Amino acid sequence: MDNTRRRAYIKEKLEQADHRLRGMDLAKECGVSRQVIVGDMALLRARGMDIISTPRGYYLKKEKKACLRILVCRHDREGTGKELTAIVRAGGIIHDVRVEHEIYGELHGQLEIKSEEEAVAFVRAMQDSGSPLLSDISGGIHTHLVETKTEEEMAQVIHALREIGVLYE
Repeated sequence: MDNTRRRAYIKEKLEQADHRLRGMDLAKECGVSRQVIVGDMALLRARGMDIISTPRGYYLKKEKKACLRILVCRHDREGTGKELTAIVRAGGIIHDVRVEHEIYGELHGQLEIKSEEEAVAFVRAMQDSGSPLLSDISGGIHTHLVETKTEEEMAQVIHALREIGVLYE
């Protein structure tokens, strides 16, 4: 498959997918390395496709009519699992995490956590890697862009975070 056909194939897969597409899977399907897929994604983004990259794969950002809110939270490392689980159990999707850094300004990490299983997997990966959380540099204070289908679900997310003591108010 030549470059043009491969990129057209990837574009079509992204437009039709209802789940994330793993770079390794696309590489296998196209007979190229994962690094070639990374380059293809960069070129497709440069051509105007709104491709989101997460540790669990790529997806095309689609316009949705939903409730989006930036929520400010504060907790230690051990509170991460409780926070993420509370959000998804109440119907929320955690798009990202952001912290303020005195030198760099806002630092951002893409999460895209949509289920309790994904929340557990994130916490496990965090523990296994030993990597610090972004919020470690800001005393535990951070924000999440959270999406719900309705305002009522967003109220449930906020209530759940308040109940476990991580909503920063």
